[in-house]
Amino acid sequence: MESETAILALAALAQSTRLDVFRLLVKHEPDGLAAGDIAKALAVPQNTMSSHLSILSRAGLVSAQRFSRSIVYRADVDAMRSLIAFLVRDCCDGHPELCSLEEALRGNACCAPTPKSHQRRKQP
Repeated sequence: MESETAILALAALAQSTRLDVFRLLVKHEPDGLAAGDIAKALAVPQNTMSSHLSILSRAGLVSAQRFSRSIVYRADVDAMRSLIAFLVRDCCDGHPELCSLEEALRGNACCAPTPKSHQRRKQP
């Protein structure tokens, strides 16, 4: 990951609503959530939510897919892994395993890596 990409992602997450959106979407992996459901869950007007989702999308942290009249958003967990790896790459003089980062995350283990060809389950 390049510094500019990391800065864009961190800037996108440096706003409380966008951070809440990303955390909500991570909770709903791998299915994602429709934009309207995200707005309702966070009590944010839909037009405002659209702006936040657009910023997260441009930063590469979420992806969108249209299903009929809904746009379903998903967190890009692989992008977040890359960002975290970028941030801790030089931890403990280039030995991140010494920093016990895996232990810190063990209680909050994230989803397994998703292949790029991930197919979303059909809506009922």
